[in-house]
This record gives sequence, C-alpha cells and structure tokens, in this order.
Amino acid sequence: MWRGGKLAGSTLNMLEGLGEYGYWGLLLASFLAATVLPFSSEVVFAALIAAGMDVWASILYATIGNAAGGATCYYVGKLGKTEWLEKWFKIKPEKIDKMIRWLHGKGAVMGFFGFLPAVGDAILVALGFMRANVPVVMVSMTIGKFSRYVLIGFGTGQILSWF
Repeated sequence: MWRGGKLAGSTLNMLEGLGEYGYWGLLLASFLAATVLPFSSEVVFAALIAAGMDVWASILYATIGNAAGGATCYYVGKLGKTEWLEKWFKIKPEKIDKMIRWLHGKGAVMGFFGFLPAVGDAILVALGFMRANVPVVMVSMTIGKFSRYVLIGFGTGQILSWF
C-alpha cells in the first residue's frame, strides 16, 4: 500500500466495503490478498470476528479464498517457460531439470509457506514456473493458509477478551 496518497485510502475503503458483505466479502478479500495485489485480508478477517461472526466459519471462508488466490499464483507461474531461465539467466538445462525433479518431490511442500507476507506469492509463482507437484503444492499451501487463519482468528479472539 502506498501510504502517502490515494492508494492507501482507497484500499482501506475497499477493505471496509468487503467487510459489509460478511463471509462472502471475507472470501473475496482473502482471494485478492493471495494474489500479487497489495491487499490484506487480515483486516477484514479480524473486523468480522470483532463484530461477532463465527471464528470457524471465518477461518473456513478465509482459507478457501486465500487458497484459491494461491492456486491462481501457482497457475500464473505455470504459464512461464523453463527455456526463459536458460536464455535470460544462462542456467544450464541440467540444473533446471534437477530443480524440477526436486520440486516434484520434497520441494513442493514449500507451498506451505505461501501464507508468508511479501514472499508467499513469489514462492507459489516459482513453484508453478518450475512445475512442482500440483496436489502436494495445493495441500501444503492450504494447510499453511489454514494454520495462519487459525492463529489470527484465535489470537484476535484472545485480544478482544482483554477488553
């Protein structure tokens, strides 16, 4: 978010507007936050919990939206071509093949870290670009995103109980 001008204000207004649509607004906010847009679903998520919405339902909607956005990042990355790595970065085909084999196995669990701010989207795009194992990426990514919302949801609930 650009703090000095219109973008920060318009993003905040958009977040407030999505909160008015309850769970569906949360799902959309979570989807948008998981793409490369500079957007935060946590504000809508915490606001809905503070407004009395069910924590588990909020976690479910937020996870579904965020996982769908993460899958979008993966498939955007999949549009890339490994030949670009050879041409632009002078990486030998053998190294690319070795990395792809690794990502098809254990490396695909890196999708778990798709929930991380700033780098999570890049991780998912890279996994798509390198053709990592789709089921492993999607399951590990969803587990990571679910875990984050559980922590935020119950953390928000705990903080609210202090007031």
